[in-house]
Amino acid sequence: MTTDVKIKLYNTLSRKKDEFIPIDSNNVRMYVCGPTVYDYAHIGNARPAIVFDVLFRLLRHVYGNEHVTYVRNITDVDDKINARAVRDYPELELNEAIKKVTKKTTDQYHKDVKALGCIDPTFEPLATDHIKGMLKMIKNLLDNNHAYIAGGEVLFDIKSMSNYGALSNRKIEDQQAGARIEIKSHKRNAGDFILWKLSNESEPGWQSPWGRGRPGWHLECSVMSEFHLGEIFDIHGGGLDLIFPHHENEIAQSCSAHNNDKMANYWLHNGFLQVEGQKMSKSLGNFITINDLLETDKFGGTKWAGDVLRLAILMTNYKEPIDFSEARLVEASRILTNWKNTILELGLDFDEENRAEIEALGPCSKLRFALADDLNMSGVIANLHRHASGKKLHNANRLFGSLQLLGLASFDSMQEWQNAKKSSKLEVNDIEQVEKAIIERLEALAQKNWVKADKIRNELEQKNILLKDTKDPKTGERVTNWEVSE
Repeated sequence: MTTDVKIKLYNTLSRKKDEFIPIDSNNVRMYVCGPTVYDYAHIGNARPAIVFDVLFRLLRHVYGNEHVTYVRNITDVDDKINARAVRDYPELELNEAIKKVTKKTTDQYHKDVKALGCIDPTFEPLATDHIKGMLKMIKNLLDNNHAYIAGGEVLFDIKSMSNYGALSNRKIEDQQAGARIEIKSHKRNAGDFILWKLSNESEPGWQSPWGRGRPGWHLECSVMSEFHLGEIFDIHGGGLDLIFPHHENEIAQSCSAHNNDKMANYWLHNGFLQVEGQKMSKSLGNFITINDLLETDKFGGTKWAGDVLRLAILMTNYKEPIDFSEARLVEASRILTNWKNTILELGLDFDEENRAEIEALGPCSKLRFALADDLNMSGVIANLHRHASGKKLHNANRLFGSLQLLGLASFDSMQEWQNAKKSSKLEVNDIEQVEKAIIERLEALAQKNWVKADKIRNELEQKNILLKDTKDPKTGERVTNWEVSE
């Protein structure tokens, strides 16, 4: 346990930065809403996966690996899944088609987040494994007069909870009928939400006292978090879009079912992500999955490394919106390349006999304190740049230890980087290709196409080709020389 670091987190519930004081320092507990597995995860989904992975790493660093429990669920029952199953496997019985969709999508999600450097959560429950607990919570809510049966559904009565809306700062009277709210005739209030709805013969369903049906989305997270973390736990996280109605409704269910005044002490939410200044949308043609970035060239004509994507996400503080762009990825790649090269140039040797010693390296105290200050990434990155500009092995040690804590480097990844650099002179055998790329870059610079120019420089750096720009002393024109780095 690292006792000298005090973590402070911006709490959506209190609307201020609070010192983090766990309920039990020997069992720090965090729940984060995971994916609904009907489609490949997009880059917006990558942000909470990365942000809360960093927080998980920080909590483990401060309290010890064995004293932190992180739960991230998988929603594998949902009407969107049903629709995708019908679309993709029309020849199959619906439940079989659903299994194919959820398995394929879940497997891809695991592959994607692993490539992004995320470590596995402690538990990753499936919603369909917790139906029994959901039925129990619904019964509690009905018995406590917080729910009612109408129109073939079991609904939560939001007026039964005196402080409903505290997380999102919404008042019940503001949730009246309007253009964006469809009031069904059997609802008592516009904001009442589904706990259980009936399923037809072809839809997935489970037997219940209220008929064969399936759970509402909000109910699933209340039950799964309680099962693994208890009625009240430390941190609940997710994207900004989940504050209302999802997280608000989780609180309503959990507190009302157990007569508690809280569900979690700290509520954290990461900001939105746009692509090149626009909301991501399939209709706009800018819908980008994590897989698109990692395994295809659909964004900028380049396959991007997972650690580059991770840094591109982390370069903006987690609460702020991100304008995701090719230029951002180019910049992240350039920075990460510089950090990795610096670690090797300052003398840190990733040969196997050094593994235990190197893996034990930790971050410098300034970085730990910056990260503990509500994941202050601007302070963290400034600290990394400071060590990268140092001239001693000590700086390499601290730089690598810090990148480990952030999930941006591991011994294995640095060993691969080191081996690639050692063999780079054998790999670079086409001088004409290099010269052609340099000419293209000079043309891009002349046209003020900075993104393309940076991209070419970055691609050459990945091959250990270093460019040096100078001016012709007679004409004043830009001249670019290059060399293979050692």
